[in-house]
Amino acid sequence: MLFGVLSILYLINQYAIAKIPDALLQVLKWLGLGLATWFAWERKNLTAWIMVAMFIGVALGNDFPEISKPLKVLSDIFLRLIKTIIAPLLFATLVVGIAGHSNIKQVGRMGLKSLIYFELVTTVALVIGLIAINLTQAGVGTVLEAGSSQIEKANKLLAQKQTHDVILDVFPENIAKAIAENQILQIVIFSILFGIGLALVQNEEKKSVMLRFTESLSEVMFKFTHIVMLFAPLAVGGAMAYSVASMGLGVLGNLLKLVATLYGALIAFVALVLLPIAVLTKLPFKQFLNAISEPVSIAFATASSEAALPKAMERLEQMGIPRKVVAFVLPTGYSFNLDGTTLYLSLASVFIAQASGLDLTVGQQIQMCLILMLTSKGVAGVRGASFLILVSTISTLSMPDGSTLDPTKAFAILAVDALMDMGRTTVNVIGNCLATWVIAKWEGEV
Repeated sequence: MLFGVLSILYLINQYAIAKIPDALLQVLKWLGLGLATWFAWERKNLTAWIMVAMFIGVALGNDFPEISKPLKVLSDIFLRLIKTIIAPLLFATLVVGIAGHSNIKQVGRMGLKSLIYFELVTTVALVIGLIAINLTQAGVGTVLEAGSSQIEKANKLLAQKQTHDVILDVFPENIAKAIAENQILQIVIFSILFGIGLALVQNEEKKSVMLRFTESLSEVMFKFTHIVMLFAPLAVGGAMAYSVASMGLGVLGNLLKLVATLYGALIAFVALVLLPIAVLTKLPFKQFLNAISEPVSIAFATASSEAALPKAMERLEQMGIPRKVVAFVLPTGYSFNLDGTTLYLSLASVFIAQASGLDLTVGQQIQMCLILMLTSKGVAGVRGASFLILVSTISTLSMPDGSTLDPTKAFAILAVDALMDMGRTTVNVIGNCLATWVIAKWEGEV
């Protein structure tokens, strides 16, 4: 009912403007949103509230852009609260999983299996991105002109760029610093080592004290997550209102082909890669879709994988995947298994080359993929990180005259980055939730 009402209103808005007066069209639209809100109230379902908030946010951003822009603060508050959850939740669940219910050999085995799976799937994602952009040739004839707002945003992102050492950045030098900077992988490494250390403690009395503490902390953080998630619809509505108000209706322009190619490639990746993996591992589709519906909708609206992490962990555990597997695989995947982001990086790099008049050879594209296989690892699942990787990647591409490709060409893409970020973040979350199931199945834990 909800999707039917909203779909009808969308079609009216798109195709019947000439037939229906603007005032009546607005009344119909807001009446429909009112009915959808009533439907969500009756269902008392968080997913329904999130979807309604998403559509209300789009309507607010389109009809009242000046009022909508300040609503971004709702999304920012939500993301801040989520960040306070991640570190203690990961620490508690991993320590309990390793020291209380698992063994050290299994941790090493899961780590190896996870890395093999992540590398295979992300490599396929890179290839699909290359195939898609070479088929559509979306960059050919496209004029990349960055506006002042895109240049300002790009310069801010580049100013905070730091040297990225893939291997060294895995290990924390200071756990407090890792928590403050929200370095998920470093938190995971510290928690694993702490859990192994606790498992090796021979004194059962001392060991049990810490285990009881971490078990209690884990339960409290899941309750904390429930409280924060009550704020999710407001955050989603605010994020969508801000995005639509900031982008406007004419933002796509000559970048429409890029956006369409990306979403087509993401859909192809899900259908041709993730779906067969799900079938082969005998995934219970209905149960899985119910489990990921809330995390995915939050990730799409906020364009942040982190925002979906606590809820995804909880729902996958409710699905029957052991906490020790969820706590290990899911956060690790946030650094090594960003399928949507890696696909976007290969696609966007070739798009910029095409728009710059550079016809990349097969060898150059393979070389670019090898670079991306390394540089895309350890990237945080938040806005901005993928742009820095994109700029550094296209800087390695050479023009026919021997000069390197101008990295400022990437600035223009920022005009539609929020829209593309929604799609790639959604695929990141879906891919990592599926990866958690695969590793659990591989371990015989389901």
